[in-house]
Amino acid sequence: MAAGGARTGQLPAPRPLDAVDRDILRILRTDGRASIRSVAERVHVSRANAYARINRLLDDGVIRGFSARIDHERAGQGASAYITLKIVQNSWRTVREQLEKLPGATHIALVSGDFDVLLLVHTRDNRTLRELVLTRLQSMPEVLSTRTLLVFEETDLDQGTGLPAPAVPPDDDGFC
Repeated sequence: MAAGGARTGQLPAPRPLDAVDRDILRILRTDGRASIRSVAERVHVSRANAYARINRLLDDGVIRGFSARIDHERAGQGASAYITLKIVQNSWRTVREQLEKLPGATHIALVSGDFDVLLLVHTRDNRTLRELVLTRLQSMPEVLSTRTLLVFEETDLDQGTGLPAPAVPPDDDGFC
């Protein structure tokens, strides 16, 4: 692990990613539990090279971490909603700190347009969602207004990375 990287809090200047780096990212995005050996074989590099590249991607902050994709409904969070917020000008940092503490909040974005913040929440049910909006969000002095958009159905697209097409040949199942 290189000193001074993302894991120590200071990020180096961004470096361009080569085809092997992009292929490694695709593999890890699909299966964050893939072994170094498996990654190395699929991108046609040595295990030492794959290990060094993954560590560099971690240190550079390109890979921010590894996590599980959750089926929120099966995990007891049957109500999901995107909530838009209009906030007081220059209050983003304060609002973000408060939103990060909300139970069920899974994504927060500062955006442009008709509202300022887009918040994704998952709650046990609509009653819990209602309480979160009416008692937690609308009581924040920096929040001027909210709009709640209920999610009826979700499709997880986390398999993609937004990176150019893979350079590695597909597996037997046709996927990279």
